[in-house]
Amino acid sequence: MSVHELKRPPVADTAEWRVAVPRALEQLRHWAQISPLQPALRHKRHGQWCVWRWIDVLRDVERLADGLRQQGFTEDSRLALSGAFEPDLLLLTLAAQHIGGQLLTLPDNLDPETLHKALWRSRPTHAFVKGRQTQQLWLNQGQSLLNFNDLLGPVETPQRLNRWSKSPQLWSEEGTQWQAGLTVLLEQWLTSGHSLAFPESPGSASRDRREVAPSGLLLSAERLHLLAAEIESRLAPQGTWRRRLCDWAIAHPEKGLQRLIKNRVRRLLGFHNLHFIWQATRTPDVHVAPDWLSEFKRDIA
Repeated sequence: MSVHELKRPPVADTAEWRVAVPRALEQLRHWAQISPLQPALRHKRHGQWCVWRWIDVLRDVERLADGLRQQGFTEDSRLALSGAFEPDLLLLTLAAQHIGGQLLTLPDNLDPETLHKALWRSRPTHAFVKGRQTQQLWLNQGQSLLNFNDLLGPVETPQRLNRWSKSPQLWSEEGTQWQAGLTVLLEQWLTSGHSLAFPESPGSASRDRREVAPSGLLLSAERLHLLAAEIESRLAPQGTWRRRLCDWAIAHPEKGLQRLIKNRVRRLLGFHNLHFIWQATRTPDVHVAPDWLSEFKRDIA
């Protein structure tokens, strides 16, 4: 299909991809005022954990808003975002909201024809895409892309994280394939004031999550299913005495020995600080989480 084969609709159809968090800027300013030096975002880059304080987040958002304005972004503009959730994408989201423009998230796994139709319908005026392959697909559709560093301008690099604090730590390893995900992340992060951490890449997510040992996971139903499969692969095979011991411990955690075994397994999985899992309402094609996750799971959406 040619990228010029379809006529553009007279009015952009954005309902399917729209993101709206009305109080995001108000909440960000609140945390920057009362906890300016507390960690707000953490992200592993080039093997090192980096941290943004709440005051850093607010300053970067204001700088990015100025950069967007210089690129012609106004309250009538539409910014499309695609890729893994991480600080750059969140900061740019808040900057566009600062100006009052519309926000859209498109999955980063669309084939060229589906992407063409989505761009034809949504008609973004600006776009920010993570991942080289996805960027090339968008460029092939004639969509120009924003450069984060150009928008932000010269600024100090994020601080390296030398030690973890014991404060509550949210965790996300999702991306724009989770359609409601950006709204969930912004609401949970900015309402709670807890730090939000991201892995370096999808391939390192399991290892990075164990390093963080988060207190809360923000997961789509599909990602919860993948996490359940990961846990299953790390436990002893079904039918072995070690697996029966694990199942026995989770079934009767109130007793001393069982509680000791259960806590040992949780530490091996990186769940020793975990208190809750935010999960979207289950869909029919997503299986129920295993016992090792069921005590944390809570449906909200």
